[in-house]
Amino acid sequence: MRKLLLSAAIIGLICSQVARIEAQQVSPGANASRYGIAVVDISYIFKNYPSFTASIEALKKEMEAADGQLKADRDRLAQMEEQRNTLKPGTADFKRLDEELARQKADFSIKQGTIRRDFLEREAKIYYQTYTQVSYAVNQFASGNNIGMVLRFNGDQIDPAQREDVMRAIMQPIVYQNNIDITPDVLAVLNRGGGAGVPAAGVPAAGGAVAPAGGTAPTAQRAPSNSLR
Repeated sequence: MRKLLLSAAIIGLICSQVARIEAQQVSPGANASRYGIAVVDISYIFKNYPSFTASIEALKKEMEAADGQLKADRDRLAQMEEQRNTLKPGTADFKRLDEELARQKADFSIKQGTIRRDFLEREAKIYYQTYTQVSYAVNQFASGNNIGMVLRFNGDQIDPAQREDVMRAIMQPIVYQNNIDITPDVLAVLNRGGGAGVPAAGVPAAGGAVAPAGGTAPTAQRAPSNSLR
């Protein structure tokens, strides 16, 4: 009798472990097709999409190089100003250097503004292009997996000590989701180049569909989030 009880306990323990492992292996978006609705964490995709992060990193390096050049110009202007201040106001040399300094400061201001505007425009273009790719990948995956609606949510952990995190959690419309997070699937589509075929029209309309992707994409590693975090 004791052996039977022990065997039953062992079997129960094994079953519970198997159930736990199976639960852990459930895809974050396993129920998306079942319910016909899904959620996606756009911010997470932007942070983990190599094409986007590489483009932003390259732009940052260019910005640092440009800032180094601007710093050299600022230092040169500061030296000119110091040189001018050693001259007696009202003299021809003072007037000549003061006018030259004013002209070069104006040129520097224009140059600085042009460079800053150029980088901001290029950064905006990178974000827009990536967003069109993400939107197209969402359309591809949703169309190929019988999903009629995809809502945006934020799966970041909430720090109760940070007011911004708490307010973001309170204001987020998605309070609960039952394994309908297709974020890893969309990221997998993008990494396979699925977002590269964005139509000339740009971002697909919210209600528009595209050609089905043809099956479920392999999911990336992402911890399931069943509730607002």
